[in-house]
Amino acid sequence: MAYGAMSLISEFKDFITKGDVVALAVAVVIGVAFNAVVTAFVSDLITPLIGVAGHYNFAALTYTLNGSTFEIGLFVNELISFIVIALVVFFLLVRPIEKIKARQDAKKPKAAPDTKTCPYCFTSIPVKATRCPNCTSRLSK
Repeated sequence: MAYGAMSLISEFKDFITKGDVVALAVAVVIGVAFNAVVTAFVSDLITPLIGVAGHYNFAALTYTLNGSTFEIGLFVNELISFIVIALVVFFLLVRPIEKIKARQDAKKPKAAPDTKTCPYCFTSIPVKATRCPNCTSRLSK
């Protein structure tokens, strides 16, 4: 092999073995498996429970128009699966991460303000100003 091809293969190997790529691949695999579990949960448990109220097989609910069959029940299954996944992601990932970030931000020291308000005209002015540029009032430090 030429030197360029070996260098390219080496760069590709370095890229693939980076932690970010491996973590992303693991996340995708877990996401696909989680999707399968939620889809089975919705189609095997939730949808039949909804169908009990109407005494019909909700998943088999279809509508035919001019020879085209619209599988409404399957669409509703997928919609419910999406909502369940979105709720799980929101409550198990988004909310905890937001709370962690809020705690970290609360621990950070607050920066000193660089502006103040003129007590006469209520204009925002630099902290070091001794006279308001808007109303020309003298300001005490």
